[in-house]
Formats: sequence, structure tokens, C-alpha cells
Amino acid sequence: MYQIKNRIYPDFDKTQKSGVCNYLRALVKQNLNLSYSEILNKFVDDEKYYLELNTSRFPFLADFIDSKEFLKDTEDYIKECIKYYEYKERQRPIIEANKAFEKKKRKFLQEVKMSKEKPTKKQLYYYDRLCKKYSIEKKKVEELSRLDLRDEIERILNEHSDDYKNID
Repeated sequence: MYQIKNRIYPDFDKTQKSGVCNYLRALVKQNLNLSYSEILNKFVDDEKYYLELNTSRFPFLADFIDSKEFLKDTEDYIKECIKYYEYKERQRPIIEANKAFEKKKRKFLQEVKMSKEKPTKKQLYYYDRLCKKYSIEKKKVEELSRLDLRDEIERILNEHSDDYKNID
């Protein structure tokens, strides 16, 4: 994509080239169901229409819009954009799998960290209140880690899932 961007529109300055390329990329993204020739025709027709009304965002295209070089460069860029978006779509399952893996990894690392830390005051207080509410014998929390206490609280809540929202 970047190689073709350097090769096309040699008569445009940097800002003009960037504006046209960004517009074309957005147009391709919106119209992926169309062929490159239909997208090209849509772009050219729209620009001619706006040039006639003197409201085009690319007024410099008036000199180039009918030239073979401009149409060829635009066609090449549209084809490249279509390839880019098709490739990106094929990569989506891999990217989603990587995100899921990273999420699992972060959760695992968080649990490893929690297994080495002492329970928080909030956890101790909450555990104490749950034990009183459900008349459960307390375990020795001094030897439990933050992770162990979290799991113990979860176990109590799952056993008494009907009433756990009514803690005083």
C-alpha cells in the first residue's frame, strides 16, 4: 500500500495526495461490496458533480480528473485498498484469538500475584460478615492468600446464592 502511494499522483503535492488517498480509502472501506471499477466510477462521478457546483473538497482535481494517468493511478490505489481490507478481514480471527489469549494471560498473572499477597481489609471484613450471616465456621485467614480468600468468598456465595444480595 505504501509503495503504491509513493508512486501515484506525481503532480500532486504532499497534502493533495494525502487528502485524495485518505478519501479513497474511506470510500473503499464503505463500499467493499462494490468492484474497483464501480468505486472508481462513483468517485469520479461524485467529484465531477461537486466540481460543477464549485463545492469540491479537491478543487485541484479539475485539471486532472479526465486524464488517463489520474484514472490509472486512482484505479491502482483502489485495488490496493481492496486488497488491504480483504487481508485485514482474513486476519480478524487471528487477532481475536490473540486478544483472548492475552486476556487469559493477564488473568492468570493477576491470580499469581494475588496468591502471594495477604488478604485486604475489605476481603477480611466481607468474609467475616458472610460467616456471621450464614453461621459458617471461620477458617484461619492469617494463612490464606488474597486469592484463596477470594475463592472462599466465592464458594460461600455460590452455596448461598439465593440470599447473598441481602447482606446487612
